[in-house]
Amino acid sequence: MELSRIYNPLMKLILRSPLHGIMSSNTMLIIYTGQKTTKKHTIPVNYLREDNEITMFSFRHRTWWRNLRNSANVTLRIRGKTFKATAQATEDTETVAQGLLAYLQKRPNYAKYFHVTLNPQGQPNPEETEKAAQNRVIIKAKLTHNHENNAQQNPKHFIPFI
Repeated sequence: MELSRIYNPLMKLILRSPLHGIMSSNTMLIIYTGQKTTKKHTIPVNYLREDNEITMFSFRHRTWWRNLRNSANVTLRIRGKTFKATAQATEDTETVAQGLLAYLQKRPNYAKYFHVTLNPQGQPNPEETEKAAQNRVIIKAKLTHNHENNAQQNPKHFIPFI
């Protein structure tokens, strides 16, 4: 049995619950629509957030990210909040390597998952980063809307029962 069949449902459950804080500093949910099936899919992914830009990676052999090749509207569940975003997957190895290097400079503790060693100063090995990029894609998402903040800024009118 593939580990993701157990891991993904468990992660989705935790990230949607009040217990999301134990995982949501580095794992979020991305909800996207399949291009062929038009079904909504939800998967947990590791991420790095910088202002309104989210960076994530996937193995090339996985199929979910292919729905984001031509840019797509997605929903992200980050730290217990829901955001609308536009996501774009990029396969270009040089772009992936540059993004991965920047990611690992900010998250050096993730280098081991990419089979990248760190030098004595804690910086990722550029050659190993390039090698890791060969079998991965980078997905960048730009946040466009926060559901919960919008609801607070534009509350619905409340008419009390009399």
